[in-house]
Amino acid sequence: MRIFSIIFPGQSIKIKGILASSLYQHPIIKKTFEESSYALGYDLFKLIKNDPKKKLNQSEFSQPTILSISVAIYRLWRHKKGPKPFIMAGNSLGEYSALVCAKVITLHDAIKLVKFRGKLMQQLVHNIPVAMSAIIGLNKEKIIDICKIYNTNKVVEPSNFNSLNHIVISGHKEAVEKTSVACKKYGAKHIFPLSVNIAAHCKLMQPAKEKMMYILNNIKFNEPTCPIINNIDVKCESSKKKICEALLKQLTKPVRWHESIEYMIKKGVSLILEAGPNSTLTNINKRNFFLEAISLHNRKNFLKALKLTK
Repeated sequence: MRIFSIIFPGQSIKIKGILASSLYQHPIIKKTFEESSYALGYDLFKLIKNDPKKKLNQSEFSQPTILSISVAIYRLWRHKKGPKPFIMAGNSLGEYSALVCAKVITLHDAIKLVKFRGKLMQQLVHNIPVAMSAIIGLNKEKIIDICKIYNTNKVVEPSNFNSLNHIVISGHKEAVEKTSVACKKYGAKHIFPLSVNIAAHCKLMQPAKEKMMYILNNIKFNEPTCPIINNIDVKCESSKKKICEALLKQLTKPVRWHESIEYMIKKGVSLILEAGPNSTLTNINKRNFFLEAISLHNRKNFLKALKLTK
């Protein structure tokens, strides 16, 4: 059997149109959405299908939605006799999805936790112009140096090292925009502003730590049934203390995604499956590691992945 991993995406991905896939008609998917809806107090399936007030653009709604989709796809994978992965990882929010799928925390607790996380992240920058942008085609060292220039009166910091030349910056909108212009001047090929209303993984999120710590301390944690790479320290932890420490550090520290994938490769992983609404992480992995990577977001890919892992 192939040594494979399953990974889970973060917040800055598109949800629109996902219900067109026949996967979402399966009872396992619907049951998972019902569980999430009960925890949230509103109909999640209805929100995804019809969102006239654009609530899914807000973190307190998008984070539990993406987590629910990721967990639902993983549950369907296991229901269809898909083998348990050798290792898991999640990009930012995706780490919470991994914790549910490895039975560390329940879906009910995770939904409430990420709803609170998303709302808290929004509140911390309420009425403060913030932004996040992906910088494509410029190396890590140069981006760090440019951030330091503009990270004075305003905040701008690297927030996601998705690959060697795909790095996200986060902070005050003015500083992010100035840094983006400078990166373009120094050779960045593309600048993509992210459709989020928060400034994740930077020091603007520091006040969230104490409140998140209180919530985490009141949740039951179990030993992982599958190793999970935390994307801040790039380590697999099993104790509640260490897992919570990593989740808290994740609020203000950059996600080391590129190193997380390298860690998997060193452990012998040759196939990566993505459980989420689309293929964002899959495309990053294909471009940067030349690994076989498949997103499980549609029936065709799902069936292909089942054959490859038998």
